[in-house]
Amino acid sequence: MTKIALVTGGGSGIGRACAVALAQNGFTVVVTGRKIAALEETVAMMQSGAAIVCDVTDADAVDALFAQIERDYGRLDLLFNNAGNNVKAAPIGDIPPEDFLTVMNVNLYGAFLAARGAFNLMRKQDPQGGRIINNGSISAAVPRPGSTPYTASKHAITGMTRSVSLDGRPYNIVCGQIDIGNAASEMTVQFEKGVPQADLSIKSEPVMDVAHVGDTLVHMAKLPLSANVQFVTVMASTMPFIGRG
Repeated sequence: MTKIALVTGGGSGIGRACAVALAQNGFTVVVTGRKIAALEETVAMMQSGAAIVCDVTDADAVDALFAQIERDYGRLDLLFNNAGNNVKAAPIGDIPPEDFLTVMNVNLYGAFLAARGAFNLMRKQDPQGGRIINNGSISAAVPRPGSTPYTASKHAITGMTRSVSLDGRPYNIVCGQIDIGNAASEMTVQFEKGVPQADLSIKSEPVMDVAHVGDTLVHMAKLPLSANVQFVTVMASTMPFIGRG
């Protein structure tokens, strides 16, 4: 039976690479995001699947998204909870409150809504169960200077991953997390030019091909529900993570 996957933030970067990797490995993939043109580009690259426009911070829209997946496919086997954003780096005292909320609304509230929708569909479908993989970040363990909103949101994602893992046990729903370091995407263009370090210097950092994130996700996704990768870190080998500080 073909497995059905949903990738949020599937119109670019990590989401697009992971959607394509899943499609190449036999999944029927639905990608969602706010821009239909970008989503359709991903579908064209997958040569299969579907695009559904959805703002993950809109609870009604997220409910409608999962209702459509249920109507169209009858079930959901995998959610890659990937949609995220960030704001300009700044010390906490210089961060406008609305910037903090901008990040938390997408990175945490949106992730909660998507996980909630997937959980409810996986809990009631037959056969019961499925897998939720949250996109965390190495910033949850080792933040960069000036990253309070993003780091706080990713700490919260780690807590949600652990909690959903427990909530899912009675329903054969498993939850894991992939923490990514310096995958080449729109968000990491600046890394090679120079980013703030813990000693307040500015240094360039290596990046890795985003395809490696897709390969890691596919490995997690193809495991039977009796096995789970709870947390995994995939990163550019020589970036300042081990020893950052």
